Amino acid sequence: MSDPKAALWIAHVTVHDAEAYGRYAELAGPAIARYGGVFLARGGRYRQLEGADRPRNVVARFPSFEAAVACYESPEYQAALAHARGAATRDLSVIEEI
Repeated sequence: MSDPKAALWIAHVTVHDAEAYGRYAELAGPAIARYGGVFLARGGRYRQLEGADRPRNVVARFPSFEAAVACYESPEYQAALAHARGAATRDLSVIEEI
């Protein structure tokens, strides 16, 4: 049996309340790490070439699609996410690598 394919979280974010979003980030980082997530990009330099512009872009890599979804659905991440709700407009996708 082959190893599971890794998966990426790709988030595009506009922060409206930096203080509340900061609390989200403090809690989300450990939750993401617990599920094997590693940040590949986190709010660095970018250039919007198509589509809606969100000034904060984050990519995290997980060991599997299942781990990425389990992280999102975990009580730890949901507790962190409670701070982001209303503090940011976000789009988040989980994408399995090829």
